[in-house]
Amino acid sequence: MDTPRGLAGGQDPAETSDADLLARHVAGDPDAFGEIFRRHRDRMWAVALRTVGDRELAADAVQEAFIAAFRRADRFRGESAVTTWLHRITVNCAIDRLRRQRPTAPLPEVDPADTHDRYAEADTALDVHAALATLPEAQRLAIVLVDMQGLSIAEAAAVLEVAEGTVKSRCSRGRAALAPLLTSRAAALQRTGREPETP
Repeated sequence: MDTPRGLAGGQDPAETSDADLLARHVAGDPDAFGEIFRRHRDRMWAVALRTVGDRELAADAVQEAFIAAFRRADRFRGESAVTTWLHRITVNCAIDRLRRQRPTAPLPEVDPADTHDRYAEADTALDVHAALATLPEAQRLAIVLVDMQGLSIAEAAAVLEVAEGTVKSRCSRGRAALAPLLTSRAAALQRTGREPETP
């Protein structure tokens, strides 16, 4: 079980901001970066997975990103949120992994240990991943950050290091390209009335 440890000086980690944790890490607190990792690993994993579309590559990218953040924490200047900084590092690591693994990696598998009836949800997730894979990289990243991760246009622009107008344009073009793909898929399922196959 992941129980947060106390920070040096006895401060409760839950009451410490990300920026303070990073500063404590730079100052030598051995537990501060572990709390940053605990807080943000799941979100960074989601970003990496939606960027590369492969669980193993995503895991490698997240590991590489947090190692980089650990080592480069002294370069953080506080000009953006720590989460924005982490997103930027994770996206860069994910893109680097993806470019080294061309052609495009396979789509992630559905977890067989999940006992809930999730046929429809799994189909939808696979459809979205497949549709995202057809987009140019720049549009895909903008869609992932804004529409799937919930970042604001300004935050996504900081992560991608482009102008806000560029993010808006990429999102708009990406959504326009995705809409017919997902709409035609939904229409096909309605026509066939497909149900999960029974043994």
